[in-house]
Amino acid sequence: MKLLFATHNQNKVVEIAPLVPQFFEIVSLHDIGFQEDIPETASTLEGNSILKAETIFKKTGLNCFADDTGLEVDALNGAPGVFSARYAGEQKNAQDNMNKLLLELKGKQNRNARFRTVICLILSGEKYLFEGIIEGQIETKYMGTNGFGYDPIFTPKGHHHTFAEMTLAEKSKISHRSLAFDQLIGFLNKYKSQSRYLF
Repeated sequence: MKLLFATHNQNKVVEIAPLVPQFFEIVSLHDIGFQEDIPETASTLEGNSILKAETIFKKTGLNCFADDTGLEVDALNGAPGVFSARYAGEQKNAQDNMNKLLLELKGKQNRNARFRTVICLILSGEKYLFEGIIEGQIETKYMGTNGFGYDPIFTPKGHHHTFAEMTLAEKSKISHRSLAFDQLIGFLNKYKSQSRYLF
């Protein structure tokens, strides 16, 4: 059964494809020649993941899933949140985003924050949501060169290194995205098992 990952980020597809049950064949938007921008105009991560999945499902008719991730900072009332990728402007520059965030947190004692990933799956016409959350704090300076986005300034709770100071394997064990995808993959495994009796 084909399962379309509604993203233009091929790295995400490469990362998750080996983890999905073989009952499913993961295909990307690139694989089906879909070049259009997917709208991300909702006010929540849940809303954006649903919007992206529904848009692709309506256009392709394929079972699909989409994800959206945001950094939520307590001292900024949950910002940047749904605007994390374009916090400092539509250029979506990670360095600019981090600079803006550090400036807005300057002098603030409360630096608690969390990363949240929400996945919307549309399978056989039914909609399912999965969420991964990791708590942590925003540092006062950049640390580490790995990862992407806000990784150099985010240290997960219970750890002494930012995401950018961790290897990909270390980050993947605890990250918000991994937690959400673990739920998705667990659901797909269960679906695969049940499908033996349906077909």
